Amino acid sequence: MLSLSTPVIGLAVLLVGVQVVYSALDMLNISYGAAAVRDADTWIRDGLNISDPERILAYQRSTTILSRIQSWVGLAILLAIVVTGIYTDLTRALTQTGLTPSIQGVLLIAGAVAGSRFLSAPFDLYKTFVIEDRFGFNNQTVMLWLRDWIIGLMIGLIAATLIGGTVLWVIEAVPSLWPVLGWLIVIGVSLATMVIYPRVIAPLFNDFEPIESGALRDAVEDVFSRAGFDCEQIYEMDASRRSSHSNAYFIGFGRAKRVVLFDTLIEQMSTNSIQAVLAHELAHWKKAHIWKQLVASTIQMGAVFAFLWWITNSEWVYTAFDLPSVTYAALGIGLLYAGPVLGLLSPVTNRLSLSHEREADDFAAETMGGPAAMTQALQTLAGENLQNPFPHPAYAAFHMTHPPIPTRIRRLREQYGDDNINDGLLDGDDSSAETDGDADDDPATPAA
Repeated sequence: MLSLSTPVIGLAVLLVGVQVVYSALDMLNISYGAAAVRDADTWIRDGLNISDPERILAYQRSTTILSRIQSWVGLAILLAIVVTGIYTDLTRALTQTGLTPSIQGVLLIAGAVAGSRFLSAPFDLYKTFVIEDRFGFNNQTVMLWLRDWIIGLMIGLIAATLIGGTVLWVIEAVPSLWPVLGWLIVIGVSLATMVIYPRVIAPLFNDFEPIESGALRDAVEDVFSRAGFDCEQIYEMDASRRSSHSNAYFIGFGRAKRVVLFDTLIEQMSTNSIQAVLAHELAHWKKAHIWKQLVASTIQMGAVFAFLWWITNSEWVYTAFDLPSVTYAALGIGLLYAGPVLGLLSPVTNRLSLSHEREADDFAAETMGGPAAMTQALQTLAGENLQNPFPHPAYAAFHMTHPPIPTRIRRLREQYGDDNINDGLLDGDDSSAETDGDADDDPATPAA
């Protein structure tokens, strides 16, 4: 058991405090969304084509509560590992193995990755086979889930140990320059991932068929031509094998860039709406959003490495947490401090993504000759995915990287005229429409 020094208490207060804030935001968002959905009953029934708006609220409650329980359980285990001295004992045991510090650190990283995956497994199982099944989204078998879980674990272990091991080796080899070199390594990995993910990793989970002929191909070529692009690297993904959720995303750069449409999205949307989604995705390349996001992430990561350098050179960390004098032990504690702080900065860091989504909506409307197709696409995405379109402003600030759908629709109307958008829906009050945000944690650039 560690002595409850100021740094130990401070870390516990930070972790628990941030979790309390997120829990409060969740509760606020649920109650706010419930009132907003009931007030917008007509639009949800007619615009989103949801016959029972209460299903949106039930789905939101179920997924939110499960996610928050998972977060609290994970936090309790994490605090137990740190405060009771288990982390200290693990790092001290590793130093007794006779292995190099970088290999010791790799073993610690591998254990953390595996532990996290095993901890999340029961929650993912419950979400997939209870919640998603209850609301008609799940198409996955237990064997397919298990296959995905094992592949995900292997990829996580390989990626974390390779990246972490390289950074730890740099710490040993060039101790005075490791923050800069580590930062450059992470930048390089980010660029490489944009090429490797669509070509190597994603095909391990899904099949990707090029859209090469037929009416859809003609529609795709048409919107590419209007947007000023050559038509290539457009794929249909067999998302329906696992879920009826729909989406699209853009990823990569250079010859490796591609647009991926879920087969569920193709089934659910009209041709015009699919064209609008494609135009939205193309905007992320046309407007250099990919590179701007990469620059922003690079700056943020540079700040993280500077903080970690300070932590690893601060004697109080080793003393307060009773750590052996190896850099990787202090790095682990430093990451525990950095994670919550980055979360609290989300209202600031999300602003760039929000502005990019508005630009992409504008580009789609201009490419399609009006906002109607993009508006219909947004409504279809919200309706088919049972998404609550009315987040609380405070929740949106912390969690949303896209503006709420009512905000986007209203903005398109104001920018480009009504254009017969959905028969005059959304004319009523919508206070959430004044706040940016729509949840999305996918690493790719989503359609909505």
